[in-house]
Amino acid sequence: MLLAYIPAGVFAQSSSSTNYRVDQTIFGTGGELDAVSGTYRARQTAGELTIGNTASLNYQAYAGFNTTDEPFIEFVVTAANIDLGYLNPSSVSTASGSFYVRAWQASGYVVRTESDPPANVSNPAQTIAPLGSPTASSPGTEQFGINLKDNSAPDVGAELQQVPDATFSFGQVESGYDTINQFKYNKGDVIARSVKSTSVTIYTMSYIFNISDTTESGQYTFNHILVATGTY
Repeated sequence: MLLAYIPAGVFAQSSSSTNYRVDQTIFGTGGELDAVSGTYRARQTAGELTIGNTASLNYQAYAGFNTTDEPFIEFVVTAANIDLGYLNPSSVSTASGSFYVRAWQASGYVVRTESDPPANVSNPAQTIAPLGSPTASSPGTEQFGINLKDNSAPDVGAELQQVPDATFSFGQVESGYDTINQFKYNKGDVIARSVKSTSVTIYTMSYIFNISDTTESGQYTFNHILVATGTY
């Protein structure tokens, strides 16, 4: 996909022919791209004719004097250490955590989960069985799973938040992790994505831990690794 940055009132950043070239020239209502004094420096405009994103199937452009022309992805995970205490076969144990992503001058992003399921510290080959497909919580059955929804059974999680709103932010939960009260976990799965440039989307991830009477005793740990990758 071809990306083009076109500030409002500016004929691209550079336009040239065999004999001529125009750089950073304003065709709008007035302004200055590099206003400098002894102490301060700024870009200024008397008014922007257009702002925001316009796109077709093959091209997209960003209008606005202060629209950045640098592609980037921002990924922030809320750090948390959670102690579940003793797990009981008769009840589900839950936890939650959050992260947010935004990506500009991009064709979107994907977020993958890249951790092994919870493992016994003394015997790492022993893990709590991950759910390979969306499944309801069933205490007494060994299960480990996640989703990114506001669940009621068990009561854990929250819906994603688009910041400032859904006209600027376009993140979405991936299929398999987007159904209330259904949990899944496969290492390497994409759990969230956007298909175009987007402002901040805040995701809340819900975890369930169920054990059975035959689950090997001991201390279990889970260090969750998430990887966000921009597409350009």
